Amino acid sequence: MAQPTTTRTPAEELDGDDATTPTAREHPADLLLDAIDEIGAPACVGLDPVLDKLPRTVAPGESPVRRIESYSLAVIEAIAGRVPAVKPQSACFERYGAEGVAALQAVVARARELGLVVVLDAKRGDIGISASHYAAAAAGLGADWTTVNGYFGPEGFDPFRHGRGAFVLVRTSNRDSGRLQSQRLADGRTVAEAMAAIVAEAGDASIGRRGYSDLGAVVGATHPEDANRLRRAMPRQILLVPGFGAQGGGLDDVRSLFDREGRGALVTASRSVIYAFDADAEGWSEQVAAAADELRRTLAGIPGRSSGRDAEGAER
Repeated sequence: MAQPTTTRTPAEELDGDDATTPTAREHPADLLLDAIDEIGAPACVGLDPVLDKLPRTVAPGESPVRRIESYSLAVIEAIAGRVPAVKPQSACFERYGAEGVAALQAVVARARELGLVVVLDAKRGDIGISASHYAAAAAGLGADWTTVNGYFGPEGFDPFRHGRGAFVLVRTSNRDSGRLQSQRLADGRTVAEAMAAIVAEAGDASIGRRGYSDLGAVVGATHPEDANRLRRAMPRQILLVPGFGAQGGGLDDVRSLFDREGRGALVTASRSVIYAFDADAEGWSEQVAAAADELRRTLAGIPGRSSGRDAEGAER
């Protein structure tokens, strides 16, 4: 199991309420890639808790937010040591107000304690001081990476990169994404390809020892023909790949998103893991653990996967 990279609390890692001051944290790309190598599979479990989908045995009689928290903590316990990363969906907690945010913070803290790399799925987007405030909030929660909207340009995502990583939305997995992201610009590129170029250029400012940037990109498994081109356009970006499993993406759809050593991407699955149970089952968390094991075994089959990597000599 990957170990936490620091004994400091997220709040202690901030300079006041400013998340833009670099800290002594390990480079976020190295942190993530090392965790992937330790587990042996580029697998991430998306944690999207929905009240009416929870097992009936989880905190019966408690408030909705307490049930969400109890369920989420149990999922964290079930997947730790089986996958290297977890991606909590911030909206599922924020809808419950201050109590929901407190629950999210508890879930993130437990994930870090158990050695999971935390990707906060918040899709933040703003400019200037507002972006810095959002970045400070993500850092305060303890996120190692945060998903961000890149349509404000680098000033919208750079505040999230100081000692932590950011995954910029480039080609998302949802059905309607092509209505905008596949539109052609005057130079012939798609909107997604233009965004990829911005991410690749900005990402060169911070490359870790493993050869990857602290600026990654979200590229869905549900559009493999686009994903292949975007991989070539962003050779130093770790790709966060949603759409695997319940949304229809399979192993053949994601193989080309990895480098020759089977690295450079993190594949996420949510519903196929966190809801892999009978709602009345007493041992539901064991079923979640088994689904996480299956995800790990599936993704361990990516060609070239092995432990260790020489960033200087690696071919992409």
